[in-house]
Amino acid sequence: MSTTPPVPSPAVPVLEMRHATVTAMRNPEWVVAAHVNWVVHPGEFWVVGAPQRAGKSDFLMTASGLMPPRDGAVWFRGERLPIFEEEQLPWRLKLGLVFAGGQLLHSLSVAENIALPLRYHAHWAEADIQSRVTQLLEAMELTPWAHWMPAQVARSWSQRAGLARVLALAPELLLVDSPLAGLDIRHTWWWLDMLTALSRGHEIMGGKPLTLCVTAHNLQPWRHSASHFACLHQRRFRVLGDWAAVVAQPAAGVRELLRE
Repeated sequence: MSTTPPVPSPAVPVLEMRHATVTAMRNPEWVVAAHVNWVVHPGEFWVVGAPQRAGKSDFLMTASGLMPPRDGAVWFRGERLPIFEEEQLPWRLKLGLVFAGGQLLHSLSVAENIALPLRYHAHWAEADIQSRVTQLLEAMELTPWAHWMPAQVARSWSQRAGLARVLALAPELLLVDSPLAGLDIRHTWWWLDMLTALSRGHEIMGGKPLTLCVTAHNLQPWRHSASHFACLHQRRFRVLGDWAAVVAQPAAGVRELLRE
């Protein structure tokens, strides 16, 4: 029997959190956000803002199904997360999470890290794997570091490799944890341009637009890229709306996320 996941109806959200309580991975007693209700539709580009150490990574870990919510539920393409069953793996692989810093495997080179999901899940010929890895290395401007080990590569480049590794399997939903944190202006603009292009349909994804959810401690850089904004403040998740709605917000917690 085929394990290829069916294509959900356009009316089915890509991601939905219903009355979900998000806790911290390192301390499950600590509530990051309670009673989260959030719906992400195909083609949307969300940025979730929160101060440093407010639990942005825990929020994305829960949204991606890597951590279960304490209460409530998380749904991806109509299926309840977490999904660990083997027969649902093709469905689960349509959701990609780029960890802060890339989180590369240190025993593998940059190119080997990018090829890893293809070798595990795609069952491609080696020549096809190498062709796809080369394409991704070029798109991420990583070709000079292809055979370097992660310990030899700066964090800014490792995070690009983490993005390439996730894109290798062509996800439909891309979650990216704080991609601009600690970057200089060159790398910041690269990420803004790349994620905007991915949301609209980048050639490395065959021109197919991706649905994106990104976390950030400053919303300003995303004002020309994202279509929807939300924030984590005082252990609550709050949908803000588009950029015009964000700048009209009087709440102090939102104003802190608009600092230049």
